[in-house]
Order: sequence, then structure tokens, then C-alpha cells
Amino acid sequence: MLTGYFDAYARAYQPYKGGPWCYEDGCVYQGLRLLHEATGDRRWFDHLRRLVDARLDADGHPVGYDPAEYNIDNVLPGRALIALHAATGEPRYLAGARLIGQQLAGHPRTADGNFWHKRIYPDQVWLDGLYMGLPFAIELGQATGDGALVDDALRQIARALELTDSGDGLYAHGYDAARRQAWADPITGRSPAHWARALGWLVMALVDIVELIGKARMEAAGLTGRTTALLAEIVRLQRPSGLWLQVIDLTDLPGNYEESSATAMFAYALQKAARLGLGDHREAGSAALDALLRSRVVGEPARFEGICLMAGLGGFGSSARDGTPAYYLSEPVVADDPKGVGPLMMAAAEARRATASSGTTLPA
Repeated sequence: MLTGYFDAYARAYQPYKGGPWCYEDGCVYQGLRLLHEATGDRRWFDHLRRLVDARLDADGHPVGYDPAEYNIDNVLPGRALIALHAATGEPRYLAGARLIGQQLAGHPRTADGNFWHKRIYPDQVWLDGLYMGLPFAIELGQATGDGALVDDALRQIARALELTDSGDGLYAHGYDAARRQAWADPITGRSPAHWARALGWLVMALVDIVELIGKARMEAAGLTGRTTALLAEIVRLQRPSGLWLQVIDLTDLPGNYEESSATAMFAYALQKAARLGLGDHREAGSAALDALLRSRVVGEPARFEGICLMAGLGGFGSSARDGTPAYYLSEPVVADDPKGVGPLMMAAAEARRATASSGTTLPA
């Protein structure tokens, strides 16, 4: 089912926001990239290149991308440019990645040195943004020989983990260095609840960074212990169904539901962590992917259901985005959103890597 579903999804995919370069598209790009790397099936590379090429001008600059917007979400699709440059050698892809790197060079930072989530969210660090920006910075630094860019990314994620650590094995969705936001604790600056997808972004960032820099450097950066502890806590919170709750740690919260995009992220991260030697979590990751296949990829033609459309902190003139458990349960639930489908592709790619030696393929 997954091969056919992913192929049809990629064939029909249109830019998520109709034009602007955005992280939702980047989720699909990363999923296609990893499917190609895991399977060697040319179709996934062809889908990736077709979709990305349609978003670039003749010089390789992303159409609809404004570096001066200083939106860390918009950095994620740049990982596809680095991958395409490595595969093809075409300079335009690296030119586009360098342009995104220019955003990072001037991106506003907190006093602790962390990128603001967006210019419109001053002094705020969100777990989402760690995935959106820091693996790209490391990949760009490696592609261009800029070691300082890699070092800075590692310092940022280490500091962000300190600032968002809730002291209970999990991490807060957001941190306000200025303590100005209504959702921020006036003492700690942290938001109050644990949104599963925010933790999914975080743990995907961590396992991707381990793969990029290696375990020894991860240890030297002080990240290994936090990564393995978080992975273990995520496994502990997995539901008997194989899925995870939207508000991940509140099992008795009325209306709390098992959410698909976070489950796909955890399925990817746990399987990848096992491959990288960060704990024996393959069974939990495989069980999560199986649960999604069994209960969330449904219908004919197939649909991937149970995805929280969006969630954030403050902004948009809304007082509802207050970071409370009730808020995270109030957002719409949809099907086939790229924030779920991209991670599902990634999880399937990791499953394929685990079974490659036996010749197993993606389910048809």
C-alpha cells in the first residue's frame, strides 16, 4: 500500500501554500530523498527533482522565498537542495542552499545565541525550529567546508535543550527568552504542555544530527545523554495501540486523541536511532509504523488520516494559542497533510533500510 500511496501522493502534489517556499513542502522533499536513499528506486529521486525544480528560478533561487522574512520554517526545504547538488553536481542547487544560508547568517538570535523562531516571534525558541534550521545548517557547513556553521548549530541545539527541559523527561514546545508571551511561565519562560509533534520535530532533529556528525562528536557536544533519555521516554509513553497521544503525557485528559504525524515522526526516529546505535528501539518504531498502516492509512484510494493540521504559540492575534493542553486538542484534524505524509515516508525508508539485506521492499 505505501509504495502506491507515496507514488500517487508525489505525482499529485502541489506547493502547499500555492507559491511561497515553505517547510510543509520540505517535509515531502525530505521523505522522497530518504525513500530514494533507502530503496535505490529512481522514481523517488525523479519526484523530488521535479518538485524542487518547479520551485527554482534559472539561478537556483527558490521562488517565493524571502530571506529577510527570517522565518526558520523556510529553511527546511534547503536540505533537498544540498542533496540534489550532491547527486547531480549542478551548481544552481548549491546556489539556492547558499542563499538560505545567508538568512541564517543574519537571522535574529536570543541572548543565549539561539535563532528566533521567526522575526514575527521575537526572542522565542520552538522545538519545531530546531528541526527546521539546524540539520540544514550542519549539512550546508559540511557541503561548503564551513566548520563554524556546524559548531554553531551544535551549540544552539545543546542550549535549546537546556532552556526547554521541563525536568520530567520531556521538553516544552516553546521558550520565551523575554518572558513577554502570555503562554510563557514568568520564571522559566517555557510553555506549559507537551505537544507530541513538537517532540517529534525535536527527536527527528537529534537523530538526523547524529547521522550527520557521528556519535563521537555528538557525545563531545553533550547531546548523547539527552538524546538517549528522550528516546527512552518516548518509548515509555507509547500507547498499547502503537500510537502516541496529541498531548503526549496526559493519558486521562478528556478528548486527548492518538495523533498520526507525531507517531510517524517517532516511528522514523526510533528506527533510525536503533540503526545508529542509540538504543534498542527498533521494535517500538516498527510497531508504530505497523499501527499507522493498520489504522490510519485507509480507503481506496488510500488516505493518511488523523493528522493535526497545525499548532503554534501566540501570534495571529489569537489568545487561543496559549500552549495549554486544551488548546492542542482544539486544532483541526485532517488527512494527507505533508506534515504527516513526509515523516511517514521517512519512517518507511528506515523500515526499508532495516530489511534491505533480506530483499524486503515497501508494501505494494
